[in-house]
Amino acid sequence: MSAMAVVYEVEDPVAAHAGGPADAGGEVVVVRVHAAPTAPGMPGVPGPRTFCGRDTFAMRAAPQRPAGQPGPTWYDAGYADRVCPACDDVVGTG
Repeated sequence: MSAMAVVYEVEDPVAAHAGGPADAGGEVVVVRVHAAPTAPGMPGVPGPRTFCGRDTFAMRAAPQRPAGQPGPTWYDAGYADRVCPACDDVVGTG
């Protein structure tokens, strides 16, 4: 598989895209975790669509993991209950 980026579908995409708070605690509320192919020539930058076909414009890129410290899954374990099943099927590590 080609390189991929992890993106978060958030509760308030306008605030998340602007980098602002989405809830009273100042944290963005992650609704769903998706995977997307990276933009050509831009490692870590999500392309325009997730593997399940959603537009990534209003999503927030997940923090990148250090290259030497990959996890057992493509997503952060704290978000396991919010992983998009279609993206997980494409990535194939779920």
